[in-house]
Amino acid sequence: MAFPVTPLDIGVDLRVGGVWTDVTAEVYTRDLMTIVRGRRDEGVRSDPGRCTLTFNNRNGKYSPGNPMSPYYGLIGRNTQVRVHVPAGEAHLELDGDASGTVSTPHTGALDITGDLDVRVELDCDMQSTTTSHIIIGKWGETNTDRSWNIRYSTGYLVIQWLNASAVSGAAFIAQHLYGGAALRVTLDVDNGAGGYTCRFYQADSIDGPWTQIYSDLIGSDTTSVQSTTSPLTLGANDSTTTPVRQPFEGTATRFQLRDGIDGTLVAAPDFRSLADGATSFTDSTGLTWTVNGTAQVRKRADRFVGEISAWPPRWDVSGNDVWTPVEAAGILRRYGQGTALLSSPLTRRVPTFNPLAYWPMEDGAQSTQAGSPIPGVQPMPMTGVTWAQSTSLISSAPLPVLTSAGGALPTMRGLVPAPTTATTGWQTIWLYRLDTAPTTLRTFMTITATGTVRTWYVQSRNDASRVLGLDGDGATVVDVLIGTGSDLFNQWTSCNLRTSESGGTVTWAISWQDVGGDFGTYSSSYSGTAGTVSSVSSPPDGYSSDLDGMALGHIAVFGTFLTNAYVNAITAWQGDPAGERALRLAGEEDLPLTVRGIIAEQELMGAQGLKSLLDLVGECADSDGGILMEHRARAALRIRGRATLYNQAPALTLDYTADGEVAPPLEPTDDDADVTNDVTVRRIDGSSGRAVLADGALSVQMPPDGIGRYDSSVDLSLDSDDQAEPIAYWRLHLGTWDGPRYPVVHVDLAAAPHLIDDALAVDQGDLIRITNPPPWVPPGDIDLIVQGYTESFDQYSWDVYFVCTPAGPWSVAEVDSRVDTDGSELAAGVDETATSLSVAVTDGPLWITSSDYPGDFPFDAILGGERVTVTGITGSSSPQAWAVIRSVNGISKTHASGTDVPVAEPAIVPL
Repeated sequence: MAFPVTPLDIGVDLRVGGVWTDVTAEVYTRDLMTIVRGRRDEGVRSDPGRCTLTFNNRNGKYSPGNPMSPYYGLIGRNTQVRVHVPAGEAHLELDGDASGTVSTPHTGALDITGDLDVRVELDCDMQSTTTSHIIIGKWGETNTDRSWNIRYSTGYLVIQWLNASAVSGAAFIAQHLYGGAALRVTLDVDNGAGGYTCRFYQADSIDGPWTQIYSDLIGSDTTSVQSTTSPLTLGANDSTTTPVRQPFEGTATRFQLRDGIDGTLVAAPDFRSLADGATSFTDSTGLTWTVNGTAQVRKRADRFVGEISAWPPRWDVSGNDVWTPVEAAGILRRYGQGTALLSSPLTRRVPTFNPLAYWPMEDGAQSTQAGSPIPGVQPMPMTGVTWAQSTSLISSAPLPVLTSAGGALPTMRGLVPAPTTATTGWQTIWLYRLDTAPTTLRTFMTITATGTVRTWYVQSRNDASRVLGLDGDGATVVDVLIGTGSDLFNQWTSCNLRTSESGGTVTWAISWQDVGGDFGTYSSSYSGTAGTVSSVSSPPDGYSSDLDGMALGHIAVFGTFLTNAYVNAITAWQGDPAGERALRLAGEEDLPLTVRGIIAEQELMGAQGLKSLLDLVGECADSDGGILMEHRARAALRIRGRATLYNQAPALTLDYTADGEVAPPLEPTDDDADVTNDVTVRRIDGSSGRAVLADGALSVQMPPDGIGRYDSSVDLSLDSDDQAEPIAYWRLHLGTWDGPRYPVVHVDLAAAPHLIDDALAVDQGDLIRITNPPPWVPPGDIDLIVQGYTESFDQYSWDVYFVCTPAGPWSVAEVDSRVDTDGSELAAGVDETATSLSVAVTDGPLWITSSDYPGDFPFDAILGGERVTVTGITGSSSPQAWAVIRSVNGISKTHASGTDVPVAEPAIVPL
């Protein structure tokens, strides 16, 4: 795109009453507008973004307390603001409103009744676990108008279709498996094995390559897609469902529909080339599309979206000039101010399954009763316990321990409200730990119910357990002795007693499970009714002193049998991939968040601790080695996984010799600011791994053999101790990269407007490249990773200062990468023009020869700072003869015998 006509077309919008309102005309241009994003280096977390701007407030419009302001009551603390400039490409923006769609009328080509292949390139937050948003579909509000749709719904990615008989079919995966910028879903209606197959893929763009993100979803019968005349709609909606299906919220650039898997392209709306505000267009297949309602085509690039927390009025002594300078902040600021610890994994998880009653029992040391997070459930009084005593259950805050004293036995009794709907059974679950097993059967839980069995007793001893059920007259209905062993003791155990009634027969079952371990169950039946649970309690006279020291907690009663209320949460989500945990936390807290990368391949995390939301989410990025950052175009967060930083193509290429592309100063720094050559990674609640660079220029040896010891340590949430050492070596690799730093790269976009489109796309973690550097810096392209930037502009200037770290460490081995020998050097010195080298291998295997591996030649090597291209190698013993092209990087000099000869870009094994 061409540089905007003077003055620079900067736009500023405030979100007033839920609507973005253009206030550009009331922002002073006399003050430089400055935006700061990102982090100072790769060793710290991102700081909250900042944007400074000044409003003309002569009429009091931007004084929130002024009742004469048209914005009175509509602006104030944390009013959203966005700053934007013209963009080279347009995009679609939907706000989730039912009117906001883009549609094309039905045509014969869209009437696909067989295999589907749908691809979308979009950017939206899918964290909600209570809403449903359609991305694309031929889908109306009656069965006769429904063919298929793809949506994200209550934590899942879903493809749904109606077959030729109007019978609904669906396949779905957990949304937390998806970390792409493009989504592809295929439906094979007849997989050749008597069924259908659905697949979900992700990619960095709609052009692929595609990575399948879950195993094949296979139906037991073949299917079809219903023929309808409904339009094909981007952001379709359906008000007949609960929850209502709405258009997606976010942005998108391209969509594709193919008739058949990898089949004929029948719809291809592409918004990139459209004009700002376009309301109609024709795609490459000839379909005409209409932009409806609140949907927008925007050809603007948002440079900052944040919140204004304060509106301080300022004026001169005359009162003629009144202004309001503000500093807006990204949402990391607000979330960072929250210091409240999230509840334990179990306390957060169990209530989501709608128990009739639940007592976590995580109350404080001075408590007398266990509170309940379930509305309408009374606290559970307890006596004879030491509160907040047991801390060994990783999924819980401290729990009470039974302590009989002075002859008074511990007691408890929790009342369970009657269910509001009819039930045919119930389930009661609790957790306990008793390190010393009693040798006499003792009652661990008493449950009263309204069915045939009025009182249930669950008892255990060192070698057996008993379930005793008495009717209302005290007669025995159930009395079973079950052989159980020592694994019910000296570790945390969950116990689960449940009933189910059918045709006058009640089936009951009891199970015990080590937390995260073995499972055992026993079941039987009797004639009668199950009823409902009315209370859970200790034995009538209190817990036996044989049970002193037993920790107890997380007692829940359900009106139905559930298998997953405690699953995973009971082990504090140990083993979560980093991105999966972040997205689950986002869903639980309704935090707008996306993750980029193949989530299943990210680092596995340890137990989820009791920390603030931002600390837990930041821990996910830290454990994977990625970046937690603010989304640039909306009030949301994003985690960029570590693997997305590997082997990147440049997002922005700057030619040092081209006028204006690299503004001064470009100042390389060869210092020790980011050096660490002795790294310890400590696994939280586990062991540690250490990596030390023992030899070489940046080793821990004292100068001149090294630089001395620069040690660092970090605590990470990791699933196993085995992860600590590899991560330590990766961090050592990053901290001992032997090359200059270029801390800041200045781009003057006013002087180099041809760079604007590429510069607008650069964000945290992207790679920028400087070609043709001056001869007084190390030769070769300068590749840098952007950690953040400061951007300043007014009507006539636009400067971006990229904060950078070396990208070299992130160039890692791929299938066709070249592996260096362990050590090679010149066996004889050469002058500046010699094209034959004698190279001795001092350690490791010989170099490959050009006769045995002709396809692997040529390649580049480094000879004392001079880059040479190796065209051939001969010799079956050391030294070997190399044929080379000299001075590839412009360096030409003599080299002495013993000069190191490494590959120019050796393979580095990624973490």
